[in-house]
Amino acid sequence: MKTSTIPVSAPKWYIVDAEGQVLGRIAAKIAHMLRGKHKPSFSPHQICGDEIIVINAAKLSFEARKLSQKEYISHTGYIGHLKSEKLKDTLIKYPERVIERAVKGMLPKNRLRDPMLKRLHVFADSEHPHAPQKPVSLTLS
Repeated sequence: MKTSTIPVSAPKWYIVDAEGQVLGRIAAKIAHMLRGKHKPSFSPHQICGDEIIVINAAKLSFEARKLSQKEYISHTGYIGHLKSEKLKDTLIKYPERVIERAVKGMLPKNRLRDPMLKRLHVFADSEHPHAPQKPVSLTLS
């Protein structure tokens, strides 16, 4: 049985403004676009997604309770080396990591995840160096 592989087209560039958006909803839409599921030529074994620029990552909208209760937990593998950091602290120090971590958790856990994440560009404020790529504004409804 012969199969054919559709050649992947050049990725389009999209820009997303995260100001006032809810983290889970914006991360789900970004993961969908990075994966390429919005295209008719989607193929799960290829990277056919687009490049996504996220601006104003520091201005995400959270409930007050979530800011104080949500924790990011990591373990180094050594006894007693369980590290945790509150969402509020992470949002102050590294607001880009909040979106990157949420999107990473929504992508498939395989060898394509890291190349897909390289197509995600997150910035804390509204300035970004990707103006020559002429990104198209993406509205999230």
